[in-house]
Amino acid sequence: MKVLVTGGAGFIGSHYVRTMLSGGYRGYEDAHVTVIDKLTYAGNTDNLPMGDPRLTFVRGDVCNQDLLRQLLPGHDAVVHFAAESHVDRSVDGAVAFVHSNVLGTQSVLDACLYTGVDNVVHVSTDEVYGSIATGTWTEESPLLPNSPYSASKAGSDLLARAYHRTHKLNVRITRCSNNYGTHQHVEKLIPQFVTRLLQGQQVPLYGEGTNIREWLHVDDHCRAIQLVLTAGRAGETYNIGGATALTNREMTERLLDLTGHDWSKVQHVPDRKGHDFRYAINDDKIRAELGYAPQWTLDEGLKRVVGWYVDHPEWWKPLLDD
Repeated sequence: MKVLVTGGAGFIGSHYVRTMLSGGYRGYEDAHVTVIDKLTYAGNTDNLPMGDPRLTFVRGDVCNQDLLRQLLPGHDAVVHFAAESHVDRSVDGAVAFVHSNVLGTQSVLDACLYTGVDNVVHVSTDEVYGSIATGTWTEESPLLPNSPYSASKAGSDLLARAYHRTHKLNVRITRCSNNYGTHQHVEKLIPQFVTRLLQGQQVPLYGEGTNIREWLHVDDHCRAIQLVLTAGRAGETYNIGGATALTNREMTERLLDLTGHDWSKVQHVPDRKGHDFRYAINDDKIRAELGYAPQWTLDEGLKRVVGWYVDHPEWWKPLLDD
């Protein structure tokens, strides 16, 4: 079994690769993994077991069609994580997001068609649905993205759907809620707040902190992706939720408590442009069809994640100037 993982040196992709190579996915204990990653600021080979004999690492851009067509033959599946993912950066400039997320996905899909690799999981986000005041999104909800990042991911989702409908490519789409875990770049809320607090610095809270997000441990997310890879239906979309919703203020309170600080370390800053108020996923489909259920509670997951950043300053301190 050979699996090609795009963006496999990033936060979520590297967790998936580490778990597979450690025997964490049944039936894939002996799988060989090829990672292709451009190694932008968010990609880090320190996230990968580079000495593992079942890992092949290739530095490259998924938009490089020639490279993909060289790499793909002999692989049984593709899990497509590669994406620009930080909303604030997309507000400052959308070009890289359209290039990587839209054109990159089109390139991966074209290469799969060309080489005959007919088992693809396209990893996306709940942000493509936009903001929801009450209730939850299902997989049938309309795509109403509000940021350049989420718009580029919605475009990539539509391409994946089109390649299934037009070419009958066996591609499935996953849409997850906010991930947290170890090895996450310090630009994202949880690692940013934790690393700032560990240095005795203030943390920037948008507005009054009333925006609501659901939180999903990266390990639960990756297990769900593997379920979709092995048992998901061609052309289908699967929401992946963590079932724990907090306001940003409530998350800040938890991180202050876990790092031994109080509200004097919080600085309220002007809200982000177009800041979505609330995300909420209905993931009944993947639970009923594939038997998914999150295993991590937020309390235990956050405690362990904070502990990891405490113990690994050599990993995150070099990222502070990115």
